[in-house]
Amino acid sequence: MANLVVRNINEDIVKALKAQAGMHGVSAEAEHRKILESVLMKPRKKSFAEVLHAMPNVGEDQDFAREQNERIDNVFS
Repeated sequence: MANLVVRNINEDIVKALKAQAGMHGVSAEAEHRKILESVLMKPRKKSFAEVLHAMPNVGEDQDFAREQNERIDNVFS
């Protein structure tokens, strides 16, 4: 395991870290490790373009054209 030393931390951040560690019943060092791991080791989120590109081709636009029901059209006219 490697060691990490973080210098010049704002005192308010240190107080918040210690308070959060106390709420979780762990040391500030353990809380710091947990925070770093949760932020840095989570899976990378896909971009919107990647999500769109991963969508399967399910048909052409005309395959999804809405057919109007004549009875409904009369209600809203």
